[in-house]
Parts: sequence; C-alpha cells; structure tokens
Amino acid sequence: RNYTMIYFKVALLKSPLEYLTYQSEVDIEIGTKVQVSLQRRKVLSDAVVIKKTQKPSFKCKDIDVILPHIYSQFMIDVSKFISEYYVCSLGEALSLYHPFSKDIEYKENTNDDIISDIELSTDQQSAYDFCNTNNTSLLFANTGSGKTEIYIKSIQKHINEGKQAVLLMPEISLTPQMQSRLEKVFDKTVALWHSKITKKKKQEILNGVLDGTINIIAGARSALFLPYKDLGIIVVDEEHDDSYKSDQKPRYNAKDLSIYLGYKYKIQVILGSATPSIGSFNKIPYFRLKTKFFNNSRNNIIFDESPLKLNDLIINKIHQTINENKQIIIFLPTRANFKYQVCSDCGKAVECPYCSVSMSLYRNMRALKCNYCNYTQKIPEQCPSCNTGIITNSRLGTAEVTEQLTELLPNNTIGQFDRDKVKTDKQLRDILDKFNKNKIDILVGTQMLSKGHDYHNVGLAIILGIDSVLNMESYKARENALSLAIQIAGRSGRKNNGEVLIQTKNREFFEYYLNESDYEEFLNSELEFRQMLYPPKIRLAKIVFSSINGAKAQSEMFKYKDIVSSIEYLQIVKFGESQIYKIANKYRFDLIIRSNSINKLLQFLHTIDSPIASIDMDTLS
Repeated sequence: RNYTMIYFKVALLKSPLEYLTYQSEVDIEIGTKVQVSLQRRKVLSDAVVIKKTQKPSFKCKDIDVILPHIYSQFMIDVSKFISEYYVCSLGEALSLYHPFSKDIEYKENTNDDIISDIELSTDQQSAYDFCNTNNTSLLFANTGSGKTEIYIKSIQKHINEGKQAVLLMPEISLTPQMQSRLEKVFDKTVALWHSKITKKKKQEILNGVLDGTINIIAGARSALFLPYKDLGIIVVDEEHDDSYKSDQKPRYNAKDLSIYLGYKYKIQVILGSATPSIGSFNKIPYFRLKTKFFNNSRNNIIFDESPLKLNDLIINKIHQTINENKQIIIFLPTRANFKYQVCSDCGKAVECPYCSVSMSLYRNMRALKCNYCNYTQKIPEQCPSCNTGIITNSRLGTAEVTEQLTELLPNNTIGQFDRDKVKTDKQLRDILDKFNKNKIDILVGTQMLSKGHDYHNVGLAIILGIDSVLNMESYKARENALSLAIQIAGRSGRKNNGEVLIQTKNREFFEYYLNESDYEEFLNSELEFRQMLYPPKIRLAKIVFSSINGAKAQSEMFKYKDIVSSIEYLQIVKFGESQIYKIANKYRFDLIIRSNSINKLLQFLHTIDSPIASIDMDTLS
C-alpha cells in the first residue's frame, strides 16, 4: 500500500533545539502535542506540531504518538514572542503553557451576573473609571487606600461579560486572606494557582478552567499560562516585585508580558502598587490613590547601630508594644542565625568549597550551610584559612533574632517566617492564620513579610539590615531598598497608630523619603539619575558564561566581548568575574551590555551559540 506521507516541523518541549522534521501518514492539526523519538534515546520526547513542510532531502522518522492535547494559535504566537524577546527556543517557551485537553468540552460562562456589595469611595470610583478608560493602567495606591476593591470591581465587570480573569501576585502573597476576599464575591468560580499546590489540585483547576466552572485564577507568575479561552483582564498586584521575573530559562518577566498581551490582544491590564517600579511609572498612565480607609499615623524612628544582639532601643519598644496588646513584625534580609563567619585574625570569611559565597550559620543543626548549593559542614573549631584565629559571627539572621527573643520573652509566642520554616502551602497558611488570630506576638521574617499581607493589629515594624539591600550590586538597589522599607513600614498601624524602627547607616536617604518626601518624588529623581545609563530608558542584557573549566568560561566571555565592541549601538557595562564567582563548582563570568536599540541588542543576543552561555534579557542585576 502506498501511503502519502505528510511532513511536519515540530518544536521539542523544554529543549533548546530548533525545529525538527518528522513524518506522519495522518494529517495532524497544528498545535497538537505529539511524542517523537530522538536518535539514541529510548524515551519518547514531547513536542508540538508547528507547521507542515515540504518533503526534505533526508530520511525522516515517524511521529510516534499523537496526544489529545492542543496548543492554541494564541499560545504559539505568544511563545514565538517569548522565544524572540527572551532569547530561547520555541520549545522552551511553549513549555510554559498548559495545553487544551481535547477530551474536555468547554462551556460558555452561563452564570447569572455577579453582584457584589462593595461600595467604592469617590476616590476609588475615580481610580476605577481611570482604569476602565485606559487599556493598560497603573494604580499607584498608598498602603491601606483600598486597591483590592478596585481590582474586584474590574474583574467583576469582565466576568459579567462572559470573559475570564487573572489576578497575578508575588508567590507568597497568595494568602488565604486574598482567597477569602475573592470567594466572598465570586464563590467557587475562583481558584488559587502557585508552585506549592499539589499535582492533583492543579489538574482539577485546569479542568475547571477548561469546562468553564472556574473563570478567575489568582496566582503566581505561572498563572498567566493556563488554557484560557477568552481572557478579559489581567491584574498584576505588587507590580514592583522582582519575583515576576523568572530566574530560569525562559527568563521572562510576567509583568512585562502582561503589558505586551494587553497591547497586542486588547486585554485590560491593571498594575497596582504602593511603590511602583520605575519602568511602569515611566511608560504607563497612572492614577494616584492616596486616601486611606483609616485615619492613622505612623512614627518612623531611624537609628544607626548595627546590632548583632537586639539593642536597648529595640527591646524597650518591643516591651512597650506587647504591653499595649499589639503585635510586632521584624524584618531581616537574611535567614539562618548569621550570614558571615569571619576570622578574628586573618579577617577571611568561611566560604563554601563549591561556591564563592559565605556559609550561613544554623545553630540548631550545629552546622554551616551554603544557601546556593545546600552544601553543609560542621562548625569549625578555628579558622580554616589561617588555622589560628577564632571565628566570629556577623550579620544577623532570622533564626538568631527568634532565639534572642525567645530568651528575652519566654512568655510570648515568636514566629519565624522565612524559607527555612515555611516550605509548604499548609505551613504558610498556618503561620499567617495564627498571626491574624493574635496567637503569635512577634513575627520575624525575610522579604516574605513585605508582601501585601493585611495585618490589623501590628503596632511596631522593625527593619534591620536594610543596608545590605541598598548596597547590592544592582542599578535597582535604591529602588528596592526604599520600596521594601515602605512596604514593611506599611504593615504597621493599619487600623491604629503604629511605629517603625529602621536600622541603617544611610539615615539621610531613608529619613528624607520616608518622612519629608514621597515615593513619587523618588521615582522622578531616580529617572533623572538613570537617564541613558540604565533602564527604563535603555535596555540591559546579561550573559553569564559558566563552566567547571574557569579558563574556558573566561575565554568565551572575551570572545563575545570583542564582538560587542565592534557593533554600533551596543555598549559594554561590565565584563569579568561574576559577583558570585563560583556556584556548585562552576566558574562564572559576566558580560553585561546595554543599548537604546532593542533590535540591535536582540540581533546580537540571537547570534550567541555558546553551550555554556545563559542570556538574561532585561536583567535586574
């Protein structure tokens, strides 16, 4: 029998390879998920049929399995944009998406109109109207001014028009609090999507999105890639948050992608933040919402002393707040007991043997641990470098503060809120639930604390070690530090008066912007400062060359540095050893380039074909 073969170009999911050609006796719909065999591999690989093609000159393999899943043309088009802009293969970009299942019949949203009892104030109504008249808008809303109500009203409008909605939040803000606020209005049609939910639960949600029983997803950045039939609105809450940027390939930014989708597909986009990013402030029409629900005042006390133990000022304020039956949050940028172990004689820090970073001290494990590769060793008796000096600790961490407070306040309950203690969704819910029910008096945590949690009884916020954020090697250091300080300060005195203690050696900077000025003035001055050196007026890309062979990584970096030097419109910002020179035994070299021609920059990035290079377009550091 003589079959007519049909030839297809397929993209391998999660693979950096370009399209491969396969054949089939049956006609396959474009976007269908299939399985194919690769040379010398026993296991079949998942792939997506991208287009039909002419019979090639070489011999083709058959497509082995045709699966009942399909990627829509919308998914393929957006993935093409991701692969071009964030410099990855189409297969890597498509692997972000969850395809449609051909087994599930999609039902239109036939529910009755949702009517909520949310009453907007005059200012909120103006903000809501502003967001409705602009396809993409920035809600620049002070802490406590009620932006969530505006989100809900906007989502409600689209749901009642039979569309779907996505509310993106930084992973850790996906708290029971937001869930209950959404469920109060939208009942069972809303679902939460993030990395800590089980595989089974994810499948239930996907089925719900497909069969029309779920039409609102509140989720972390990956919620953008579910199989939506008709997306009407994307809300990006806490839009300034760096966790919207993926730190692995494809290194996309969910906020920027939302803006692109809004522009290209006429989906309404609302970005919201009390401390918006400079990029959004610079390019998106904004509405400033200042009025608060509660008349409260906040007293900021800024002191300069780097305590390795909690000092008298802090202890007195803690006692005073607890006596008033109010709660306290304490922020530190570091987990563990201490970040650095430094020798009293030679001054060297104890470093991880596989990464060029200091090991963190975990007293309860009686060990030093690397937070990059998880290498763990026992605490050394003396300095491993000079063998004579005594190891001293520096830079306080959350575990240490929790221990010190437990000794100081044996009758009070202290909670620790960081990645060492909160590993699952259940742990997150438990600790926040206890704190909201006043079962925890003091919550000590890392940046997780700053994410939009609404605590009503916090009378004191203490910010320690903020200078390590301000001193980071990033053009965003000032923006990140000030935004973090404002976000954490905003957790204190939500309903009543509150106090904020900030420990810093940069007193003038924080004093001015927290007491005398406001964030809008900071954004304008920062825009002027960055001008044509750093984003948002200019594009920045970072290429990291990493290899077990340091000389090889360095020579690759120099090879591409020489190429960049010869291209007009491209400028080298930095080249040489990465700030963290070694991770998991691989030596790393950076090449950071900027350009005001996005096309020239992308053109160059797409010519990089080194297997040891990783490209980060719109890098944040």
